[in-house]
This record gives sequence, C-alpha cells and structure tokens, in this order.
Amino acid sequence: MTVSRLRDMSGIGVDKVGDAADAVSDPLMLRLENLDTDLRPPEVALETTRAAIDQDEANSYLPFQGHLALRAAAAAHVSAVAAHSYDPQTQCVIVAGGLNGVLNTLLATVEPGQEVVICDPAYAGLVNRIRLAGGVPRFVSCVPGAAGWTTDPDELAAAVGPQTAAVLLMSPVMPTGAVLGTEHFDALAGPVNACGAWVIYDAAMERIRFDGQAPVHPGAHPGLSSRTITVGSASKELRMIGWRVGWVVGPEPIIADIGLVGLANVVCQVGLGQRAVAAALGHPEAAADVAAATRIWQQRCETVLDQLSGYPCIRPHGGWSLLIDTRSMGITPEEASRRLFTGSHVATTPMTGWGPSGSRYLRLVYANEPVERLTDLGARFDAALR
Repeated sequence: MTVSRLRDMSGIGVDKVGDAADAVSDPLMLRLENLDTDLRPPEVALETTRAAIDQDEANSYLPFQGHLALRAAAAAHVSAVAAHSYDPQTQCVIVAGGLNGVLNTLLATVEPGQEVVICDPAYAGLVNRIRLAGGVPRFVSCVPGAAGWTTDPDELAAAVGPQTAAVLLMSPVMPTGAVLGTEHFDALAGPVNACGAWVIYDAAMERIRFDGQAPVHPGAHPGLSSRTITVGSASKELRMIGWRVGWVVGPEPIIADIGLVGLANVVCQVGLGQRAVAAALGHPEAAADVAAATRIWQQRCETVLDQLSGYPCIRPHGGWSLLIDTRSMGITPEEASRRLFTGSHVATTPMTGWGPSGSRYLRLVYANEPVERLTDLGARFDAALR
C-alpha cells in the first residue's frame, strides 16, 4: 500500500517521455521534453572540474556544509542580487542541486498540514516536494494572455494566511516563464510578516529574462529581507546540470536548521563539482556569459513561437520552456504528446499533475535544440495535429 505522503503525488511526465525518446535513439527526434541544454558550461568550470579529479579534498564528504570557497561565491552572488549582505559561514549552505535545496528548506520550515503558496501552473517536482514535506499546496492562478502570463499581486497576497508556512516563488516561473516584480513583493510583505511565513525564492533562472532587465529579488524588499530564503543552482544559468550543486542563503537561524536537514538528506553535495561552480559563479565574465546564453535561448524561443504561430502558445518572458493550451484545440496534452512523438518525431511533455490547470497544457523546452533544427517544427505539428 502506498504510504500516505505519496497518495496525492503524481509523476512529472518528463521521465516517461525522456525515457521513450532515449529508447528509440532517433536523430530526427526533437528533444523538447526535458530541461536540458546543449549550450556548454563556462570553460573555467570544465577546466576546474578536470583539475579536481586529482585533488584529495574534492573526494571527501567534508566539509558537510560545502567548501568555503563555494559558500563565499554563492553568498556574494546572492548578496549582490538581493542588495543584502550574507555571511558565507553562517548564512549559506551548499546542497546537491536546487531541488535538493528546496526540499531541505521545506522540511525545515513547514509543519505537517501547513500551506505553501505556489503559482499555478507549477513544476510538478516543486508540488511533490511540498507534499513530501507534509505541506498542502495553495495554488494562485497564473493567467495566460496575448502578451504572456500574469499573476495578480493581490490574489497572491490574499493566499497568505494563518495556515501559511511559506510562499514558494520562482521568477521566471517554471514552466510558464512568467516574471514576478516589485508589485508582487509589495503585496506579499504585509501578510508574510503578519503570519510569520517564509518566502522561499527559487532563483535558478532569475537572470534568464527576455526583457534585458536585472532580476528583482524578494530579499531586496525591505519588508521581506528578513523572511527570504534563496535557493540557487548551477544547473540553468551556468548550464552545469550534471554537477548537481546548489546553495541556500538566508537568515542564520533558519540556515542552521536547513543544514541540519541536509545532514539527514543526501548528506553532502558533489565534491568534484564545488570548486568548478565557485569558479564559474565568481568569474569576472559570469554575467556576460549568462547574458550570451540567454540571447541564444531567446532566439530559439522566438523561432518556436514563429513556427507555431497558428497554435495557442503562451509567450514566456524568460526561462527555458513555453506552454501550448491543447485543450482549447479539443485535444488532451497526453494525446497531443503521443501524436507528436509517434507521427512527427517531437518529444514534448503533458503537464498532468503540474498544478490544477496543468491538464490544459503541453510543455515545450526550447533550450536544447538549435534554431536550425527547429525550422520545420510547424510542419511537424501540422502533420501530427491537423
């Protein structure tokens, strides 16, 4: 019998489609299902990783909270974006990727039965982690429109109440690519402080914005700086997916608790990757590197939108993915995904379990295929779905 903590959880769909695409090993298959990217990590990260193979200290559990060089780089990075100074020794721990950091943070902040506010649609992996921690997701609608996705700040604030343990935010949101701004943090400050909730900010994609603007971080808001916990990752902006290294930065008392959870969950992060992430994160050209990668992803996004201009795509404002409302076409996302896979060699993910509205949408990841392989995407969709 399934244990109770799993009864309301669903899979993420990506694994099934990805496994099926791997199994056919078809070079014609467009891999639009998984949050991978073909863009290489920074060269300094590759060089530092190669060197780490011969370093004894990289082949160790210690230090459990992460190498100090990486904690210093992560704390400095978050401090710069949030305009709030964080001590690397007491206000930062290193984790085995961003999602490990999210789960550790939820386990340290959520009592069983408490609510965690999150936007809908939402990545199923985040929703599942809320449930694993014993929390109850409280969904706030992200509404599609001609210009993209919007979340009403007042609706977001109204979802916070006496039962709220945390508000789990991303910007850009995954999978919609919606961007949150100062107006959302203005609205949240009052209710968050009134009920003593935490803002857990998943910053994995915060610089992957298509408007050219700098990230707007909740920790920079005077009403939220003492209530914000930032979870960062090397996987997206730095393209270091396989390194499985992330960080959690926030107020000292809660970081101590998150570190304690970490000792009981995964124990430590990949030693071979930590100095590489520190080198990439703190490199003088790091910002330019992320901006250059973002321009490529934006070009690919525009190509997909142009190719599928006759389909109900919702424009993202950043991130690696976009959604298509297949329900408005009279077809389920699962059926659309099946027909695209078998008839047109396109791997895509139906979003069942990705929040209450997820069953309307099919997700396409544009980060992993170059523009030249996307130029017949419209014809492939027409062949499978028209």
